[in-house]
Amino acid sequence: MIGDKDSKFISKIEEVLNDWKLIGISSGKPLEKGVYTTGAWEEKLDEISFADFKFSITHHYLVQEPSDKDGKEELVEDALPLPMQDLLCMNNDFPPRAHCLVRWYGLREFVVIAPAANNDAVLSESKCNLLLSSISIALGNTGCQVPLFVQIHHKWRRMYVGECQGPGVRTDFEMVHLRKVPNQYTHLSGLLDIFKSKIGCPLTPLPPVSMAIRLTYVLQDWQQYFWPQQPPDIDALVGGEVGGLEFGKLPFGACEDPISELHLATTWPHLTEGIIVDNDVYSDLDPVQAPQWSVRVRKADNPQCLLGDFLTEFFKLCRRKESTDEILGRSAFEEEGKEVADITHALSKLTEPAPVPIHKLSVTNMVHSAKKKIRKHRGVDESPLNNEVLNTILLFLFPDAADKLADGFESRTSASAGNNPPPENEDYNLFSQFKSAPSDSLTYKLALCLCMINFYHGGVKGVAHLWQEFVLEMRYRWENNYLIPGLANGPPDLRCCLLHQKLQMLNCCIERKKARDEGKKGSVFDRSPGGTSGDTGRGVDHSGDNPDKEKEVGKSWESWSDSEEEFFECLSDTEDLKGNGQENGKKGGAKEGNKEPVTIKPEGRLHPHGKLTLLHPGEPLYIPITQEPAPMTEDLLEEQSEVLAKLGTSAEGAHLRARMQSACLLSDMESFKAANPGCCLEDFVRWYSPRDYIEEEVVDEKGNIVIKGELSARMKIPSNMWVEAWETAKPVPARRQKRLFDDTREAEKVLHYLAVQKPADLARHLLPCIIHAAVLKVKEEEAVEDISSVKKIIKQIISHSSKVLRFPNPEDKKLEEIIAQIMSVEAIIARARSLKAKFGVEKCENEDEKEDLQRFVNCLLEQPEVSVLGAGRGPAGSIIHKLFVSAAPPLDEELRRSGSSEERRLNVGAVSDFPLPTGREVILRTTVPRPAPYSKPLPQRMYSVLTKEDFRLAGAFSADTTFF
Repeated sequence: MIGDKDSKFISKIEEVLNDWKLIGISSGKPLEKGVYTTGAWEEKLDEISFADFKFSITHHYLVQEPSDKDGKEELVEDALPLPMQDLLCMNNDFPPRAHCLVRWYGLREFVVIAPAANNDAVLSESKCNLLLSSISIALGNTGCQVPLFVQIHHKWRRMYVGECQGPGVRTDFEMVHLRKVPNQYTHLSGLLDIFKSKIGCPLTPLPPVSMAIRLTYVLQDWQQYFWPQQPPDIDALVGGEVGGLEFGKLPFGACEDPISELHLATTWPHLTEGIIVDNDVYSDLDPVQAPQWSVRVRKADNPQCLLGDFLTEFFKLCRRKESTDEILGRSAFEEEGKEVADITHALSKLTEPAPVPIHKLSVTNMVHSAKKKIRKHRGVDESPLNNEVLNTILLFLFPDAADKLADGFESRTSASAGNNPPPENEDYNLFSQFKSAPSDSLTYKLALCLCMINFYHGGVKGVAHLWQEFVLEMRYRWENNYLIPGLANGPPDLRCCLLHQKLQMLNCCIERKKARDEGKKGSVFDRSPGGTSGDTGRGVDHSGDNPDKEKEVGKSWESWSDSEEEFFECLSDTEDLKGNGQENGKKGGAKEGNKEPVTIKPEGRLHPHGKLTLLHPGEPLYIPITQEPAPMTEDLLEEQSEVLAKLGTSAEGAHLRARMQSACLLSDMESFKAANPGCCLEDFVRWYSPRDYIEEEVVDEKGNIVIKGELSARMKIPSNMWVEAWETAKPVPARRQKRLFDDTREAEKVLHYLAVQKPADLARHLLPCIIHAAVLKVKEEEAVEDISSVKKIIKQIISHSSKVLRFPNPEDKKLEEIIAQIMSVEAIIARARSLKAKFGVEKCENEDEKEDLQRFVNCLLEQPEVSVLGAGRGPAGSIIHKLFVSAAPPLDEELRRSGSSEERRLNVGAVSDFPLPTGREVILRTTVPRPAPYSKPLPQRMYSVLTKEDFRLAGAFSADTTFF
């Protein structure tokens, strides 16, 4: 009698089956070959409980296209349920990737009831029987033809029992799982005996049993195919030859074999009983003769790869907290018995009047004495980088210093400051997507060197040491007017990382200072500028910051550069604007623009502006020599925009903002007035902003057509910025104006910024460059192998990286994802190389065979299992055979005699030089009437798998429930 709990459990099962629409006759097409591997499997999940014991119920099914025609045709009275037909289907035996019940029974659809918690298990026989009877009643009540399984025993054992019902028929699914294998089941004849006895067919002779057999061999020892990748030779770095580990190049490849095992499955897909003999004394099953071979490879879990290790270790730097001083030791800057020689003391001394000659207290001397102390204190042994490695890196970073290394970099050329025109290709332009730096730039090279130092030369200490040397080199170059090599000319490129922009800014400062110093030494100060006129016809003045010769003769450069007239920021407040005009008016000795007498001598002319003439005096309009606008890095632009935003939206705030933004405009107006005495605002607008001067044809009093011009509407607004600036501006040539760009101050700001960077900050700045370099390296290596799946992943990496790196301070998690993607690509390429080496693809002389092998290797990387063309007789098959022979030579006679029965029967069976199979799988099928001779003939199936530690039998036995 069914208890209350049982009936509730049964009704819940029925409810779920109804919800999933699994009621009634199941219909579908016969299965195509390989569809279990290539098709999509889906599952639905629900929860039911028996009293307090919770079960999960899961519906696994192969997604198939619905077919109306076939469905109607199949509704025949005698049709077997679909799962029973699947038991006999031979198209999908031994699928490489599938649920274990699919492999054991060949089912396309089934439902599993299992304990919900991982540690729960149905262990007692009475509970098993109770569950089985419950599912049997549920199937009978609903008319569901989908097989229903219950998982019993511990989950790791994968033990299932189940049932499938149809009109007048039933299939029972049973299972045996043993650790130790009884001898009679190690061969085919023993398995046939158990299958026949289980069927218990009353007919004689018994209908023939069809068989599918698969023997699996595992190759783990590659012997002569050792892994070719050797770790790079670090000692070779210092010598001229760097070998595999070149500065400026990232290493690549696995340090261990990324392929750990090769599994060969030899299959006899369709045998009939009696064709072959396989018993305890003799076996016909020779793997070389098997009609089908298929191979799968087992990949090493997370093989150690060089590029991945480099990236991971460099990324770890981002999480370090120490400053450079803390890492290298503060004592580096101290001298016994004396106070700390702080650089700020030097700066304060520079501004104080002192009887001491000023050059002895310059910043350069302070830094270089500090540098000597660092080396003296640290000692040869303590120094994270030895001198040879350090010099090699510095020469790589600063090739212009190569000629005079022995003289302490005293004579450097500045020719290498600019780059050649950049190559316009997709790879080169990656830096703008990643916000890194061009691949031929100093920043990019520095990133690669720091990455290498971090990995091979003392980790974070080595990084701190190299960075300290780099910052000292930057200061040396600033103070001695040596341009920094490996940086594009011009203002900072905002597409690059901030560190690259800072170095470009420093180069701009060096360039301005150098031009000014050279101009001071020469006797002619108003020389032609190096720039050409821009789109608007404006000139670029490289020498406009030079002082008036007469005023400055006899003064030292230091005192001159610090004079009040030169060393300040332009337009720091609104008063500056007024003061500027008056002061410069005195300097220039001229009065307001429109009222100037024509006798004033024009100054700072570049060249005439075409045929344009001044509106009032009618003289040619000259383009003036102007100051270049101040270059800006993105952090400065941000600061500026914040200051402007804080001024608010009031009228006063807007007015003040306009004035702050007009510094450059005022400078250009003053230059224009100096070059064109007697000019008016209209003349300036015609040159500076031609669209704001509107010309039209009109008829005068005499009837002649004349061209009349006037300012645009926005220029006529009372008290607008242009009019105000024009009224304030005095005729002062660019060379006598206040500097728009104070290179001294900006250079010191950049050098301070560089000096305070911690190794972690540095790693964050340069990580985009390292990712950029890693992507280029992966692309370069993939081009050699040509793996289509890798090409797709690289495109995904580039797309992902450009989204993540474009914004400041990307999340660590997203950066880790990018690094993991790059590592996965490296592993795939390493696996491809490993397989190519093992299968001798490069050594193959026959072109067709070589192509076949290459295709075979590519398939092994991308598919779970690959068929071998020609089985053991094809080109790939013969290579695999050789691999097995060399890895495990045949057992000698003695061993065969004294060994197991498995080894002994190899003696008298087919002569094979293969080792013993690691796994034996057998599927037996037949159609016989059960349980009585007059019952309906129904499908019977038994699957067996035998490995060293495991033996399993999975049987599906059908019976007629009408005629028994």
